[in-house]
Amino acid sequence: MANATEGSDTVSHRLLSIELQQCTRLSAILFSGPVEYIYNPLEYAYGMHSNFVHKFCTSTKQILFLGMNPGPWGMSQTGVPFGEVKIVQDWLKITGHIGRPQKEHPSRQVLGLECKRSEVSGRKFWGLFQNLCRDPDIFFQQAFVYNYCPLAFMTNSGKNITPTELKASERRLLNEICDKALHDVLLLLQVEMIVAIGKFAEARANSVVTGTELKGKIKVITLHYLLCNTSLCSKNRWLLV
Repeated sequence: MANATEGSDTVSHRLLSIELQQCTRLSAILFSGPVEYIYNPLEYAYGMHSNFVHKFCTSTKQILFLGMNPGPWGMSQTGVPFGEVKIVQDWLKITGHIGRPQKEHPSRQVLGLECKRSEVSGRKFWGLFQNLCRDPDIFFQQAFVYNYCPLAFMTNSGKNITPTELKASERRLLNEICDKALHDVLLLLQVEMIVAIGKFAEARANSVVTGTELKGKIKVITLHYLLCNTSLCSKNRWLLV
């Protein structure tokens, strides 16, 4: 993994430095069963991820879209949050080296940009802003996208394990590390609003904001996933609460 702090104190380099420190601290946690596989795309897809950050996070951001952790067919494949392959290739136009996890589940192989599976949440998320903004540079003028936890967890069968399903002691350690990283990112980017994608991200965002000097300075709202309704899906609408 590269050293993000070498030769620069730009916003993008500082963000990558926060993430790499977060990964180093997370690597010290000994996760127990049912966790059998841990993917960290900030390690094996660092080239893609760093290119994404250097391209789209070169200044402070008014809005931070906050996800939970990598999905199997999105960021786990591309290193980009909600990184559905076609969106990453055709709209965001991110390229870079993608390796493989040290321990890889046979049914959750990392194929990078060759992956034929589509991450539904990523397709819906980026599809919304592709329709609204047309040009990604318009979206990223005042916004950025960040995952609370950079790790994906799986059982021996390949079933996804969310951070909320970890053992309590392990979850506390993970939250402590990821809360600190999120706090540092919010300060770095001078964020004024967090758009939490799902209830887990909402809970962690509220915890970080209300429990620190950021209380009263950052608004937290929630973006719920598309309802399974044809008329809504056809219009690409989301619900803001």
